[in-house]
Amino acid sequence: MIRLTNLSKTFGTGPRAVQALKNVNLHVPRGQIHGVIGLSGAGKSTLIRCVNLLERPTTGTVEVDGQELTGLAGPALNQARHRIGMIFQHFNLLTSRTVFDNVALPLELMGVKGAEIKERVTPLLELVGLADKAKQYPAQLSGGQKQRVAIARALASRPQVLLCDEATSALDPQTTASILELLQDINQKLGLTILLITHEMEVVKTICHRVGLISGGELVEEAVVGDFFTSPRTALGRHFLNDFLELEPPRELIDRLEPQAGEHTHPVVRLAFSGDAVSTPLISRLARECGVDVSILQAKVESIQERTLGLMIAELMGGADDTRRALDYLQAHDLTVEVLGHVQRDV
Repeated sequence: MIRLTNLSKTFGTGPRAVQALKNVNLHVPRGQIHGVIGLSGAGKSTLIRCVNLLERPTTGTVEVDGQELTGLAGPALNQARHRIGMIFQHFNLLTSRTVFDNVALPLELMGVKGAEIKERVTPLLELVGLADKAKQYPAQLSGGQKQRVAIARALASRPQVLLCDEATSALDPQTTASILELLQDINQKLGLTILLITHEMEVVKTICHRVGLISGGELVEEAVVGDFFTSPRTALGRHFLNDFLELEPPRELIDRLEPQAGEHTHPVVRLAFSGDAVSTPLISRLARECGVDVSILQAKVESIQERTLGLMIAELMGGADDTRRALDYLQAHDLTVEVLGHVQRDV
């Protein structure tokens, strides 16, 4: 449905030029919810604005439903944009128009007449739960209600694709949850393909089928959401996951960690379990079979959509040969094993 091929975007020229996107390749199949996550300034907003050519790429192509948008201009591009809805962090509602009239605006711009506008706007307000707010103005609404109006407006032209630019960043957690539930409902009822950008891992965890990680304008990692949470492949992916899960060693232990193993050190590891490994007593078997003592510093279990993820930070205490055998044992059982460092052991 959405295909970006070798997409690059440079702002400015000469020595002051800034390359916001670098050869991004991304495919979002029809009906999927695909998230793109990254730090501030990574290129997320530029990426999503290139999809509907609010920002025209410097090089590369954008295809939506098989149509290459980068080859279009003028009326043809405007017509193609009708099939792409977009919602923003700050709603972008017109304060002088009622809820009904805000939703009707894109239809008016398309030349749709009054009777048909009512036929199309009324069910949209029902879909987003605002049928009783049709005559109110944005100033009379909560943040969540404003975003629901923006979603209804984005759907007015009956798009095939919905782009979400940090759509929940200005909302409190409870309201965010309700908006994500609405987006899921729209995805399922309308078969809408959704591409969203966010810096919130909770958003990705809750509704996305796949996620891409962008850094410095490059798409550095992409995976099914369950795989990303279980075993991110990059250091930045692990940073996002650890920050979200709040699973870090105690500060006093971090201060003692050494990067390399020594004669009298033992490893501190972060373990991620998924699937059958979550319910298997691997740690007790590890201690028994490898001859190490295991000190569990932190542990938790997370539900990631339909998958269960177990996480643990532990010290493996034993001789050098025993701890090496213990690490091999863990890796042989399909755990994600990250050695955080080594600490001096009592001798």
